[in-house]
Amino acid sequence: MEEKLEQEPSDVVKVVLFGPESTGKTTLSQQLAAHYRTVWVPEYAREYLQKKWNDQRTTCEPKDLLPIAEGQISSENELTKKANNLLICDTDLLETKVYSEAYYVGHCDPLIERYALKNSYDLYLLTYIDIPWVGDDLRDKPDERERMFEYFRSTLEKYHRNFVILKGNKKKRFTTAVKHIDKLLFCK
Repeated sequence: MEEKLEQEPSDVVKVVLFGPESTGKTTLSQQLAAHYRTVWVPEYAREYLQKKWNDQRTTCEPKDLLPIAEGQISSENELTKKANNLLICDTDLLETKVYSEAYYVGHCDPLIERYALKNSYDLYLLTYIDIPWVGDDLRDKPDERERMFEYFRSTLEKYHRNFVILKGNKKKRFTTAVKHIDKLLFCK
């Protein structure tokens, strides 16, 4: 089972969009992938949990987190093979760890935590909460955006991840992201 959570070796530069719900991660992932003419890894949890909601009208439970983590890494490993020299990830296991701890009283499956800390990425783009919250079937924390942002930020700091905070409108966020990704690509 552990191999299902491990990244396959690759020289591809990996960038993760990271942050609270409804902060523009998916939109920016798609824009960046188009700009760099590469692929992006969608958030597997969204697909998995939307299907669960549609079929059962139930939300995420702790037992869902391992299948979500496995699906995320499986997608990432497959899409890494299709990427040019850059892969944009709409999320990663560290984000799964943050949400697990936020929703389940500080608990995260030890296997997910192990690989959340082991798997590596070149840059995290931490999306700020300065854009309007948009509700849907899965989003449920409109009043906790500031607390969640701080949890995401402190997690990146705690584990010494390379990150940049993206603020402002879509254009400003995109421009800031491109500037930092270009630095990575030209340094490799």
